[in-house]
Amino acid sequence: MQALVNFFPLGNADTARLDLADGRKVLIDFAAMRCDDDEDDQRCDLPTTLRRDLDKAGRDYFDAVCITHTDTDHCKGFGDFFWLDHAALYQGKGRVKIRELWVPAAAILEENLKDDARLVRAEARYRLRQGKGIRVFSRPERLKAWMEAEGIDFESRKHLIVDAGKLVPGYTLTGPEKVEFFVHCPFGWRQDENTVVDRNEDSIVMQATFVEGGRKTRLLLASDVNYETLAAIVQVSRKHGNEDRLAWDLMKLPHHCSYKSLGPERGSNETVPDPDVKWLFEDQRQPGSDIISPSWPIPVKGSKADDDVQPPHRQAANYHRRITVAHDGEFIVTMEHPSKSDPKPFAYKITAFGFALALAAPMVAGTAAAASPRAG
Repeated sequence: MQALVNFFPLGNADTARLDLADGRKVLIDFAAMRCDDDEDDQRCDLPTTLRRDLDKAGRDYFDAVCITHTDTDHCKGFGDFFWLDHAALYQGKGRVKIRELWVPAAAILEENLKDDARLVRAEARYRLRQGKGIRVFSRPERLKAWMEAEGIDFESRKHLIVDAGKLVPGYTLTGPEKVEFFVHCPFGWRQDENTVVDRNEDSIVMQATFVEGGRKTRLLLASDVNYETLAAIVQVSRKHGNEDRLAWDLMKLPHHCSYKSLGPERGSNETVPDPDVKWLFEDQRQPGSDIISPSWPIPVKGSKADDDVQPPHRQAANYHRRITVAHDGEFIVTMEHPSKSDPKPFAYKITAFGFALALAAPMVAGTAAAASPRAG
């Protein structure tokens, strides 16, 4: 079977589901944001949509669930939807199981968490203690210190930790899954320099590379990092000769099309990117590449939303639209045109000729949605 990359209209929130060539399913973040009491809420019913897909596949689990960081817009509803091993209260009929939970080290180390973020931490800590069903991304010294204080043998858990610059075990281009995940962030050394945990900048950023018919298609999953972290990723990748690990055909924009993921200044009409970020967005994108903005619609100039400090930012979108047109690609906003009666996810199909939009796709600003494969 061919792999699919699925995105969901959830407002300013992230969830993506990767359906792999061998039938495995990997969920990147989980944010059940729809308000059922609001008839005009155009965000999709994420729990129902995901359960419907699992039922169709004849399963009650995801092979992996990656919570890139514990902000609400990346983990809301975690405790209502999933079967959690750490407490019987979160077990029972209808709950979806997680074979392997992926979290950044920050999700284990941060204190004073509440609600679903606290449950992500509790589940991750429990699985780390058990020594199974968990992948922790990066190994700052404070993680080792925390494990020692908890009586957890660090050496016997090292195989569960994935550092930046490494591949996630269990996924290869030559295996039946035909995908590999290269980790760019978080950086263990930077977490040691920070006095407090920085969720966004210590979140999981990775490149997923799919292969079909000998052709590679690369997806860059950028979580919510800002331009300084993206620039650091570029600099470290260049230093180690890993520029190819930043090539991309599909880009999940960081932080819901915020100017802060491009540069320090918002700008009046278009955000000017940091030089390293500019290289990432312009030189590393492949011909015909698409950008997906998991966000509310882009504000109109002069509107009330245009003055909002929260993303999406029109100036950032103007930059992304301009360079996307220059590279014969498309800029897709998840909340631009979802159906009010049945807001559905949309998917990219990975083919031997590139990628193609599949299923019901939202309209693309200024163009028609692609119907045929495009080379990456």
